[in-house]
Amino acid sequence: MKLLLIQPSHLDEKGEVYKTKKALMPSLTMPYIAALTPSEFTVEIIDDHVDDINFDSDADIIGITSIYTQISRAYQIADEFRKKRKKVIFGGFHAAACPEEVLEHCDSIVIGEAEYIWESVLEDFKKGELKRAYKAQKFHDLQNLPVPRFDLLRQNAYWLPFRPVQTSRGCPYSCEFCSVTQFYEGAYRVRPVEEVVRDVKAAGSKKIFFVDDNIIINREYARKLFSSLIALKIKWISQGNISIAKDKEILGLARQSGCIGLYIGLESVNYNSLKSVNKGFHKVTEYADALSALKKEGITPFLSMIFGFDCDNEEVFKDTLRFLLENRVPLVLLYILMPIPGTKLTQRLRAEGRIIEEKYNPKYFNSHDVLFKPKLISPEDLKSGFWFVYDKFYSLSSIIRRVFSPPLKNLYLLLLINFIIRKGVKKRMRPLSA
Repeated sequence: MKLLLIQPSHLDEKGEVYKTKKALMPSLTMPYIAALTPSEFTVEIIDDHVDDINFDSDADIIGITSIYTQISRAYQIADEFRKKRKKVIFGGFHAAACPEEVLEHCDSIVIGEAEYIWESVLEDFKKGELKRAYKAQKFHDLQNLPVPRFDLLRQNAYWLPFRPVQTSRGCPYSCEFCSVTQFYEGAYRVRPVEEVVRDVKAAGSKKIFFVDDNIIINREYARKLFSSLIALKIKWISQGNISIAKDKEILGLARQSGCIGLYIGLESVNYNSLKSVNKGFHKVTEYADALSALKKEGITPFLSMIFGFDCDNEEVFKDTLRFLLENRVPLVLLYILMPIPGTKLTQRLRAEGRIIEEKYNPKYFNSHDVLFKPKLISPEDLKSGFWFVYDKFYSLSSIIRRVFSPPLKNLYLLLLINFIIRKGVKKRMRPLSA
């Protein structure tokens, strides 16, 4: 039997499918699901960003994953296959948050983690007894996980040679806007270090993207992990929080183990905004020193900033831009606050009557549309301010000043990503899609 696994692309503002010759780097999800699949199934993986989908495929069953920004395209794919009388199974964050909506486009959904239930899903399919929904009764302990099937991907389809590896799942924090806490129900677990090392060796690359939501949150585990990575002589990037800059031991071990960049969600330069969404553990007054400490270690800070919090007024755009430029921040991704389905933020905004209901549908689930009524500025000013900061930050003069400032580390990587994002900004599209 044949299983076709599809990682959807997304729709642009014209409603057209975004396609590119090369994507930035591959996702972990489908290679991992392929590894969980029993050997009696032949598995094919399609990355919709770079591959064409054959809707006349001889596959017996279709598996689709999706986050909220991809869901409109995911529905298109699912609907087309169902017209061909194919069985379609959905998983991912959006399926967990909106099961009834997703079930209108598929035959079955997997809610949450797949490890304990994926074989049962496929067994029920073989027997013609596919249930409408599957959900594991408990979270997996993350031990004895299989090695992802990166061999099923087109290796020349990605700009960066980084391969994704996971060391943990979940996050112990409870930021109001974040879907991670909701999906994992507040659970946070780590994998055995020796299995992580095994996956790194099997990844087929000396460059690794650890896809954890916060790789340094468990200091004891991070210490053991980083120490074990030193001998592998890899280069790696991941996500973390700014607190690593104050822990000289962990910061030093990260550098020694090959860390060259961390994606850090600072989110705002307004401390009241951070407190309003339960992220007050970030101290704005410490940002500048922390960024300097990271750069001195040769670790590139790649920031995330969000506009639209309840304490944000029209000054937030200039304040944010000033902070980013004064600190020569190498890279930043900007977002308009998104009421993601299932989050505490969405529940609060709906209770306050602030969701723009006529726009609250998958067509507008992206990082640059305003789906709610901000408190201190208009939706129009929020969107124009968002693009103002993007335009200024990724101007040619800004890129040169920021990238060619000391310590002059990772220049090729920084220039490549800056110009990829610049291309997306100029086209008014999701920047890394470029």
